[in-house]
Amino acid sequence: MINNFNDLLNAAKEQVEPQRLLLMFAKTQCDDENLKGGLITPTMCIDKLPEEISSFQGLITEADGVSTEWDFIFVGGLSGKNNTAPTSEEAESHLTRMTNQLATGEGLAMYLIFDRNEQLISLHTA
Repeated sequence: MINNFNDLLNAAKEQVEPQRLLLMFAKTQCDDENLKGGLITPTMCIDKLPEEISSFQGLITEADGVSTEWDFIFVGGLSGKNNTAPTSEEAESHLTRMTNQLATGEGLAMYLIFDRNEQLISLHTA
């Protein structure tokens, strides 16, 4: 059971095959007239081995060093083969797919989503 980002890191490290985490940072854009709706758009994507992330706060600090224009992190995993972790090059197409899925609103249920306070959230798509 994953309740926080540290649980996610531990789960990734315990998998049979090495994992690469896919991280898509996204920003909300709310319609001022309709506070019940809005858009979520990707602002940046990175991939990291679980061992490259010291903590959720460390990840936030690193991300904010690039851009503070984000509200959520969508996290997916990419499994390696033959005891070898996927490369960043192998992760690139998966990150592109994540951004496309966010644009269409489809397939998002497969990702864990954290806000800036490390709270797990769920999206309700229209």
